[in-house]
Formats: sequence, structure tokens, C-alpha cells
Amino acid sequence: MSALFIFITIALTVYGQLSLKWHMDRAGQMPVEMIPAAIFIVKQLLSPLVISSFGSAFLASLTWMAALTKMPLSTAYPFMSLAFPLVAILSVPLFHEQMTLMKAGGTALILAGLFLLSR
Repeated sequence: MSALFIFITIALTVYGQLSLKWHMDRAGQMPVEMIPAAIFIVKQLLSPLVISSFGSAFLASLTWMAALTKMPLSTAYPFMSLAFPLVAILSVPLFHEQMTLMKAGGTALILAGLFLLSR
């Protein structure tokens, strides 16, 4: 059951990052001036997609709390690093970002580190 809570936490975290990026790509660049920038931010906060990404962060916090009732922090926390490679990998088809050799190597190092920490 604890693995399920961790999986849900990671999935919600990844969803939040990807949906926020998806929305912000469509919103355009934030203005430089303070008043227009504040208006821009408030407008983004009213977007259903932004609200859902914030909601996913809140739900991820709840499932993380549940996971921590089932296992030690030192065991559970390394699995949160899976969010980084998942976002990097999913950004390729979703946002047409490049998976460079350096990004692939970093992803491999994260996965190797997770493997070592979980032993």
C-alpha cells in the first residue's frame, strides 16, 4: 500500500509540473513591468489548468503524508527523485524538448542513485 501512495504522489507531482508548463507555454511571456506582471500572474491563477496543477500538488501532499505513515522517510524520499526523469522524458513528446546526451546521462544517474538508495 505504501508503494501505491508513493506512486500517486509522483504521478500528481509530474502532472502538476507538466500541466503548469502546458498552460504557461500558451499564456505567453510575463511582462517586465510590475503592474502588468501582477495582472498577468493573477490571470494565470484563475486558469482551470493552473488551479488543477495547484490542486494536484495539494493532493500529492496528502498521499505523501499517507506514505510516510507506512514507511521510513529515508526509504520513501529517494523515490521522489523519479519525478525528475519522468518530467524530462515526457517533455520530449509533449513540449518537443530535446533529450540530449547530458539529459539522458543525468536521468541514468538519478535512476542509478535511486537503485543504490533503495538497497
